[in-house]
Amino acid sequence: MKKLSSYIWEHKLAYLLAICSLLISVSLDMLSPQLTRHIVDDVITGGEIHKLKYLLAGILCIGIGRCIFQYTKEYTFDVAGAKIMGEMRKNLFDHIQSLSADFFDRTGTGELMSRIKDDIDRIWDGLTFVGMLMIEVVVHTSIVLFCMYSLSWKLAIIPTICMALSALIAIVMENKLGAVYESISEENAQLNTVAEENLAGVRTVKAFAREKYEISKFLSHNKRYYDLNMQQSKVFVKYSPYISLITKLLPLSVLVSGGMLVMQGEITLGTLTAFIEYSMNIVWPMEMLGWLTNSLSSAIASNKKLKAIYREVPSVKNPDEPVILSEVKGKIEFANVSFHKADGYEILHDISFTIEPGKTLGIMGATGAGKSSLIYLLQRLYDVTDGAIYLDDVDIRKLSLKQLRSAVSLVMQDVFLFSDTITENVKLGKKALISDKAVQKAAKAAQAKGFIERMDKQYETVIGERGVGLSGGQKQRITIARALAKKDPILVFDDSTSALDMETEQQIQETLDKLAGTTKIIIGHRISALCRADEIIILENGSIKERGTHQSLLAQKGLYYQTYQAQYGTERREQHEC
Repeated sequence: MKKLSSYIWEHKLAYLLAICSLLISVSLDMLSPQLTRHIVDDVITGGEIHKLKYLLAGILCIGIGRCIFQYTKEYTFDVAGAKIMGEMRKNLFDHIQSLSADFFDRTGTGELMSRIKDDIDRIWDGLTFVGMLMIEVVVHTSIVLFCMYSLSWKLAIIPTICMALSALIAIVMENKLGAVYESISEENAQLNTVAEENLAGVRTVKAFAREKYEISKFLSHNKRYYDLNMQQSKVFVKYSPYISLITKLLPLSVLVSGGMLVMQGEITLGTLTAFIEYSMNIVWPMEMLGWLTNSLSSAIASNKKLKAIYREVPSVKNPDEPVILSEVKGKIEFANVSFHKADGYEILHDISFTIEPGKTLGIMGATGAGKSSLIYLLQRLYDVTDGAIYLDDVDIRKLSLKQLRSAVSLVMQDVFLFSDTITENVKLGKKALISDKAVQKAAKAAQAKGFIERMDKQYETVIGERGVGLSGGQKQRITIARALAKKDPILVFDDSTSALDMETEQQIQETLDKLAGTTKIIIGHRISALCRADEIIILENGSIKERGTHQSLLAQKGLYYQTYQAQYGTERREQHEC
């Protein structure tokens, strides 16, 4: 993780300008009591009326100067902070994108949204408004104390003691708030996760009449979030009044003690007036300590959460010196491949097969047999535990991830469409290379042309999030068009025609048959989707149970034959030949 100090250093000129403006603004503010002292001692007490106009002009100039430099300070801090937060959010998003699939298996979307949005915002606050005020408090307090000691060291002891007590209270409060804010940040992530899951699956919730359960689930996290915020408020309320009490007693103590010194002749009335004005000036930094401590604790807790994300490293990495294939022909070989998760659960065991360029492999098996895992391994979303996978006789772990994944067009089982136009969804991944004409051609091949062109805006129709507003079959056909438009050497269908009617599926199968130079992997449960394949493998419990062509598997009268019988009954086989 790039340190916050590195971001600040990159914008050092802006921060230097902001701090210089702050110093000038505070210094001008500290001149005002000195002019007040001269008005009291020279004009009111001394009778030097001719000095009054110059002293009043000085106060006016101080006011104008403070306006200019205060504006410069705040604007510069805000601009620099906004740029830093933009960079931080981009870098965090880039890092999250670089992580492997196993990270997303164990991390909720809501939590990541909290890190990218809420935690970055808190750090932004810490580096801009809160950070600016922290610097201003330190500078302001230092200059005020210097001015006070230059006027009367005896009187200056009182505000020094008050400042020390306020700082001690602020430190105690910050220590107590730190742990609370970490819990608040964590619960905020949980709350976002629950809300995100519920809203994404709102149709399922309504279909199963689970509104009460989901509301109860949300409210339990909301109650926990409320309790933590109340705990934070209790800490703040417990200690903040002590600081307020000190700030209220300070001017009174200065007035009483200073009055005695005036009567004893140790200081003038003008000096006491200036000192009281300085004591009022030092009150607001003391009052701000509690609030600043509160916000600073929040930013520190958020920064810790970001560090935890940055400690995550991708388990699947690009090789240091990748092999670059001049052309991907599409030969795929799985050699004794096994795969298990981090907890040791084995998903695939000793899988071996070879697909020559332009050939088709069909994969069938019960749910959980490991069919989709084969594709995840082929794309290196995960790495094999044992064995190796080869693309054109090169171990895919030696290839760059970009070339490997760009060689595979995948139509996933879990259809995902972005909230964008149909054209942009089809062009996904190769926007600059796919023309609008190619989009239309792919849509026709995917049997999507008809329903798309019946829409008011046709290919420029903006579809809802995740394809809301389209039927399951329509969404599948758009994702099929997306894969066909890319014209990659390897095409994978992961149970991607399950929502289509038999006639449409048949038409898409005929389209696939025409892709002579494309290596195809078709995963499915329907015999009709697989029977044209050059080889079909049947998975059971992560292992290959049967393999062969459609005809040879029927002759074996094993699992494939049983599936055939279940789908077509006892009718004559000839009626369903491929």
